[in-house]
Amino acid sequence: MKIRIGFGLGTRTLTNDQRTFAPFIDALEDLGFDSLWLSERLGGECPDPLVGMAFAAGRSQRMKFGTSVMVLPGRNPVVVAKQLASLDRISGGRLLPAFGLGVADRHEQSAFGVERSERSAWFNEALPLMRRLWTEDHVTHHGPRFHLEDVTLLPKPVQGDIDVWLGGASPGELRRVGRMSDGWLPSFTTPDIAAQGWKQVNEAAAAAGRTIEEDHFGVLVPYSHGSIPDQMAEIVRRRRPDIDPSEVVPVGYEALRDHLQSFIEVGASKFVPVRVGEPDDWRAELESLARVVLPLQS
Repeated sequence: MKIRIGFGLGTRTLTNDQRTFAPFIDALEDLGFDSLWLSERLGGECPDPLVGMAFAAGRSQRMKFGTSVMVLPGRNPVVVAKQLASLDRISGGRLLPAFGLGVADRHEQSAFGVERSERSAWFNEALPLMRRLWTEDHVTHHGPRFHLEDVTLLPKPVQGDIDVWLGGASPGELRRVGRMSDGWLPSFTTPDIAAQGWKQVNEAAAAAGRTIEEDHFGVLVPYSHGSIPDQMAEIVRRRRPDIDPSEVVPVGYEALRDHLQSFIEVGASKFVPVRVGEPDDWRAELESLARVVLPLQS
């Protein structure tokens, strides 16, 4: 399997303007990181992922870019399909989209305009419709939320049916990954838990008459320096109350490398480290990280 290591910006990043974002992209490209992953939070400091990916596409030549993750419920799937197809085409096929239902936060949910109880149904209708728009002409669809009559979306993406990855870790989310996605990108997890989740994903895929490529198992891994900030520790406890934060947030580059190696041993091959907190100098941070973890790429 090909081991690939990208880098992600979290939702609280201040790397969101010309002064900070441009040199950050340059450093990732220069140092050989495989990809950039942008998170989404309407009420957060992070840049909009579509805008950020478009900037990265124009600033780089080699690096891929994706979302970790982009919220579908509340968006028009035809418009999103057009935006992503255009971005994939303009970038020469470097797009790696990953979608989700959105964070369980009442402020975010109200901003997207979708009740929590409606998110799954919206997602389940929107994603297959987007795939049809990428690969078919003359799409007609009449569903609970969306109605299309003989719609042809152009331009088509370079990749054709773009590989779509999903996040999530609950039983229902794992079943959805198996039924609908081309890859799984969980976060705040351990190698043992991720291995069990990957097994459930593949069982769900088989039940749906599908297969997912074995190297489409990735992990988003937050890492810290010195100690885990209280705010991050609290996030981990909310998401994984049965796990000590130190089990999912390695401290230091060497600990991160060892953590990634543990995931490789259970079958994961695509990784998105996310630094907890903002460094004073992104290039220095990424140079130090690259020296320790990029040798894992193969």
